Amino acid sequence: MSEKKLTIAEDVIRRSVEQFPTPFHLYDEKAIRDNARELIKAFSWNKGFKEYFAVKATPNPVIVKMLKDEGFGADCSSLPEMVLANRVGIKGEDIMFTSNDTPAEEFKKARELGAIINLDDIKHFDYLAKHAGLPDLICFRYNPGPLKEGNVIIGHPEEAKYGLTYDQLFEAYRMAKASGIKRFGLHTMVASNELNPSYFFETAELLFDLVIKIWKEVGITFEFVNLGGGIGIPYRPGEAPLSWKVLSVGIQEKYEQIIKANGHPDLKIFLESGRAITGPYGYLVARVLHIKDTYKKYAGLDASMHNLMRPAMYGAYHHITVIGKQHLPHNVMYDVTGSLCENNDKFAIDRLLPELEPGDIVVIHDTGAHGHAMGFNYNAKLRSAEILLRPDGSLVQIRRAETIDDYFATVSFEQANSFQ
Repeated sequence: MSEKKLTIAEDVIRRSVEQFPTPFHLYDEKAIRDNARELIKAFSWNKGFKEYFAVKATPNPVIVKMLKDEGFGADCSSLPEMVLANRVGIKGEDIMFTSNDTPAEEFKKARELGAIINLDDIKHFDYLAKHAGLPDLICFRYNPGPLKEGNVIIGHPEEAKYGLTYDQLFEAYRMAKASGIKRFGLHTMVASNELNPSYFFETAELLFDLVIKIWKEVGITFEFVNLGGGIGIPYRPGEAPLSWKVLSVGIQEKYEQIIKANGHPDLKIFLESGRAITGPYGYLVARVLHIKDTYKKYAGLDASMHNLMRPAMYGAYHHITVIGKQHLPHNVMYDVTGSLCENNDKFAIDRLLPELEPGDIVVIHDTGAHGHAMGFNYNAKLRSAEILLRPDGSLVQIRRAETIDDYFATVSFEQANSFQ
């Protein structure tokens, strides 16, 4: 298999492991910023365009603030995510709150912050009104059901727990209009890690058609359409990234053909990408601890599934580079594992790599989104640090590693020892 290039130079990675104990997640600030600027430039044809970065992908205040400075908003799905966004200066309608099975206190916080509230269920309209009051602007999430295919990560739309049906959508906007709401948005999110641009053109067409139908039948004008996220990244060598320019041109064509042609007032286009913004520019850096040779060869790392759970959860592929051995023959087959008491604690299965030795530096690609964020503490494992490579070449710790004291901070040994 061909080697996949790192965006971070080998000498920087060597320097990082000298400066910080492995394992850790390492992010490339310049690459993230350049990518953010390319996205905004590609959609400059739409005056109201905004990318609401999916905070769940990389919920580190430094990363979120960095993207805020590039003009991004924040897509939040919980109260802590909204607080994080607000504390780094993302205010009001630059926060979009999209959640499901939402408790009252989270709606209250969204109203307090002035966030755009995107409702997942028609029944949530009355719930919101009762517990937090109705805002000036409301948005509903559409689930197109069998009209739109999903994929392995997010599932088939008709089986997904998210969003309103077609008929519910019309009813919801009539109800909102009757309640005195004057400003409206429309949202959907039906894929995850999709690299085919046609999928997103079809999604745009679907939503733009809905805007026109609801505008004419219900008598409301839409302020924005949020096309969601789900834009994929090339995890495997040989895969091509989805070009922001190609994506933008295809969506603009649908916009002209449907929104402009039917005379609807100008719409703001929103996206809520996470993976496609930071994913390719983050790496899990670890070391080989042990080589085990039984029925198979196992390369045991000092990282485990608690540092990166996507391979175990989805069977996801993450490329592995062995620093200093990139150009050696990849002719030894390994399962690359961690130390959890779970047999699916594997970063790779039957992966051809150069011959490995304890101490080798291993870099696992594309962990800049849904990497550290999906960490957990099973087996009392402690979550790792996050390190940022600055454009000037310096390395900055933007989240320290957890300690044993952190792990025990929410329990009481005094209470335990007092039990009889």
